Amino acid sequence: MTKIFVGMSGGVDSSLTAALLKERGYEVTGVYMKNWTQDMPGMKCPWAEDLADAKRVAVHLGIDFEVFDFQNEYKQKVVDYMVDEYKKGHTPNPDIMCNQEVKFRLFLDAALKRGADMIATGHYARVENSNLQMAKDTNKDQTYFLYRVNGEALARTLFPLGEYTKPEVRKMAEERGLMTASKPDSQGICFVGQIGIRDFLSEYVEQKPGAIIDKQSGERIGTHDGAIFYTLGQRHGLDVGGGLPYYVVGKDMDKNEVYVSRDLRDESLWRHEIKLTDIHWINPHSVISDSETKLQIRVRHRAPLVDARLDGVVLHLAEPERAVTTGQSIVFYNDGVCLGGGIVAP
Repeated sequence: MTKIFVGMSGGVDSSLTAALLKERGYEVTGVYMKNWTQDMPGMKCPWAEDLADAKRVAVHLGIDFEVFDFQNEYKQKVVDYMVDEYKKGHTPNPDIMCNQEVKFRLFLDAALKRGADMIATGHYARVENSNLQMAKDTNKDQTYFLYRVNGEALARTLFPLGEYTKPEVRKMAEERGLMTASKPDSQGICFVGQIGIRDFLSEYVEQKPGAIIDKQSGERIGTHDGAIFYTLGQRHGLDVGGGLPYYVVGKDMDKNEVYVSRDLRDESLWRHEIKLTDIHWINPHSVISDSETKLQIRVRHRAPLVDARLDGVVLHLAEPERAVTTGQSIVFYNDGVCLGGGIVAP
């Protein structure tokens, strides 16, 4: 009997994943990944509650259950990476790094050592012949966050929910009596629950007030509490003036200055070309060797797919994209298959 270790977070998606795999005849073990347990000011980390929910579901399903403690590695590989990137003025995605370093490396390796044949998670995605394909529910599709996983890991991974929509998942969970069927989806930072990135970063970096400058006039029009907290295209949280809204169009980390404009057509907000670094191909052997590869790209989760041409490390876009920021991930697709992606270079 094939032995599957299922990453169970205490939510409805991973709960139904475990239930479906058991029904399909697999020997299922539920695993809670203990990645982060630190409380933040005004926000209690929900890990204990999530662990309890995952345990209850495992008992309900009659499957074995274990806890893998990855706190030290998670702090180093995901949290420290994120904070360091923000300090540089970049906009990283910790969920992507979590998948690369923790769920599909640490968890997979630990599961295989414990006797598992494969792992499974509640991600909305599909795998066919080690290729990562978009989920049936395009609104919930999570391939954007999985582009840095390699084909070898995907060959040992199951994504049962890739064939269903979110409403179908909740209905199926309810029909099976899973107590997480109506549990709300987690929001905010992947590892701290509801807390926002600004509040989280405030625990790691000193607030340094600086000038908010109107790019067109060069005048100082306000004060911010740290350029690190602002990102390109941001509109809210500026607290400057009335009338038409201002948008962040740039920042200088050395001077601790944030530049804003009311002009949505400001050239700083739009990119026709994007230079990438740290490009990752899920299956390098299947990549077209043409020096100018035609792709569709997604510049952020749920953003529409845009035609592009990759020439070396430079993407040439068919249509300009707004607010593409350094450190952000650009993900490549071809006919519904996620090929990989890269990180926006400075």
